[in-house]
Amino acid sequence: MATDEPTVSIGDVSHSTFAIGSHAHAESHHGTGGPHDAAAQELLKAVRELRADLTRVRADERTGELDAELADTEDEITRTGTVGTGRLQRLRQLLTDSEALVSLIASAGAVAGLLGM
Repeated sequence: MATDEPTVSIGDVSHSTFAIGSHAHAESHHGTGGPHDAAAQELLKAVRELRADLTRVRADERTGELDAELADTEDEITRTGTVGTGRLQRLRQLLTDSEALVSLIASAGAVAGLLGM
């Protein structure tokens, strides 16, 4: 064994992102506090309130679809700390399709407002 070989020591790598190799690429999705996090947290709160309010109205296909998308949004924000534009567009469309619901439930109006509607 040659004595001039470099040594590598890796300690605790939890909550870390790294890549090794000449063409390696590392990307972090830990939700580590960026400019969108405050808005995402506000949206998360509003999404949770709307999901709770949806349990108080008669369920139909549209409310079920909206609740499923809200659940996915809640999961995405909880996991990543942010929400993708595609999901935001789907939420906007579902809320537009449920305009009567938005005017009836205050929390739906809050989510719609946070989505720029």
